[in-house]
Amino acid sequence: MERNFYFIGIAFFGMINGIFNQTALLFALIHVQVLAPALLFGSTGLTLMFSSLMVSTATIIIAGIPAALYERFSGAKDDSNVVSLWIWLAGTALLTLPAIGNFFQFGL
Repeated sequence: MERNFYFIGIAFFGMINGIFNQTALLFALIHVQVLAPALLFGSTGLTLMFSSLMVSTATIIIAGIPAALYERFSGAKDDSNVVSLWIWLAGTALLTLPAIGNFFQFGL
């Protein structure tokens, strides 16, 4: 499988988690509204979109940690190999499990 397909899958799972994971989205929304109310001009819609982006980014970063550890311990010197990309994809899929039910209920 080509590397781009792994990246598309990782981005897809991150997007699904950012949009449909109600617990993480609510957590991020409350903290953005409290810590930076003037950052997005007090707009609730912009704050919600920014919170969704934060959750998506956090999902991809957290899922990349096991893949980075694998690359470190296996001694990979160049770009990510197929095994580390599978680990990263599986990590994003596991982190997205709480949001999958809402994704199938509402659709995209």
